[in-house]
Amino acid sequence: MTKDQKVVAIQEIKDLLQDAKVVYVADLEGLNAGKASDFRRQAFKQNIKVKVVKNTLLQKAMEQIDGVDFSEMFGTFKGNSALMIAETANAPAKLIKDFRKKEEKPALKSAFVQETFYVGDNNLDALVSIKSREEMIGEIIGLLQSPIQRVVSALQNKSETVEASAEEVAAPAVEETPATETPEAAAEGEAPAAE
Repeated sequence: MTKDQKVVAIQEIKDLLQDAKVVYVADLEGLNAGKASDFRRQAFKQNIKVKVVKNTLLQKAMEQIDGVDFSEMFGTFKGNSALMIAETANAPAKLIKDFRKKEEKPALKSAFVQETFYVGDNNLDALVSIKSREEMIGEIIGLLQSPIQRVVSALQNKSETVEASAEEVAAPAVEETPATETPEAAAEGEAPAAE
């Protein structure tokens, strides 16, 4: 690779990294061409950009990015490296984990997600469990709706209970009540007591 080609390659990597919030570096070594192509196809469907890069060029590109110090990741740049850029924090981790159900690779080398560095394949499960923005919004909406649903349910139950109570109270009022004697009738029927 000539010096000009290296400059172009570094610039391409920098363009990918410039505004990236989710950066993974994975090891695809050992995947044959068909499996690597399948991995890329699945990544494309999930809106994940995958680029196989030379470690030295990746490091130089990361060193030129303003605002983020990627140096914690540099120690993992050995062997074959694939750069993965995504919008959703856990999407690359889920892709790697799903792909590994059938294959031994890819392996996670390191990741930069939500301003935190994860180094080593042992962090894959932690990365999978990170909630995406959409999942977080869904959970918040669910939590907000839950008390409202309980209030509506309680109000509906209360109105049904009130209606049932009103029917029970109205039912005895319709029944005939025994006639009570008026004081005049009682006086006429009684004989004066003899003295």
